[in-house]
Amino acid sequence: MKLLITIALLFAYSLNFTAQNDRAFIIYNSKGKKVSYKKMQKSALAQEYVFFGEYHDNPISHWLELEILKALCTQHGTKLQVGFEMFEQDQQMLLNDYMQGIVGDKFFKDSCRLWPNYKTDYQPLVMFAKENKLFCLASNVPRRYASLLFKSGRPALDSLSDLDKAYMSPLNFVIDTTLSQYAALQEMEEHMEGSHLMEAQAFKDATMSHFIMLNKKPDNVVYHVNGAYHSDFHQGIVWYIQQAQPEAKIMTISTVSQANISKLDKENLRKGDFIICVNENMTSTH
Repeated sequence: MKLLITIALLFAYSLNFTAQNDRAFIIYNSKGKKVSYKKMQKSALAQEYVFFGEYHDNPISHWLELEILKALCTQHGTKLQVGFEMFEQDQQMLLNDYMQGIVGDKFFKDSCRLWPNYKTDYQPLVMFAKENKLFCLASNVPRRYASLLFKSGRPALDSLSDLDKAYMSPLNFVIDTTLSQYAALQEMEEHMEGSHLMEAQAFKDATMSHFIMLNKKPDNVVYHVNGAYHSDFHQGIVWYIQQAQPEAKIMTISTVSQANISKLDKENLRKGDFIICVNENMTSTH
């Protein structure tokens, strides 16, 4: 009898394990209700700004980023602008030349400080944009300036040249320390003596929002790809845009990882208008 009970329990456990792991990801809305990819795509097509918050090494993020890009391009054509955290503002001219065919693949790859996972994760987006003649924005602040602020604070940027400052947000950008994302970073600073972690993060967010709005044409749609932390909870980049354009129609997508994806964990609720919940055993791209 004991053996039969044990076998029954093991069988029930195996069924439960299979049910929890037979899918690589599930999409949820902000309240934790399961939704279809089609519903997320339909919502994206009705927006002025769409922010895809990715995990940089997650293949599901990168696959769905490209699918959303294709759908937006079908809807909006060349009125679609594509922005990348992965490219920095001092690379904009080179990116323009590459998109227009003035420089080739080898020169671009040798000159552009590409991320290690560019070939697998971002090149498909760039090539699709190039083939469809979409404007691509290098939205991020050059890393050397973000590093300078991180180590020495905002006053360290004052002595930079006007040319250097052209690659970043105006230096009087405000930081709302009541926002949960910044508050968490400020708390982390207490364990990192001398660092300016929160301010460096806000510097990147303010810069990306600055160049997104600066380059956006009135009748165009922006699709921006960035790490999830930069747009989760409609904070970061999104917060800065909302301060300047409170009526803008903005949709965010976030990526999260869980051991059991059958229900969205409480801490992941409201991270995005749509939340892609990926099995934590998912293979990384780098």
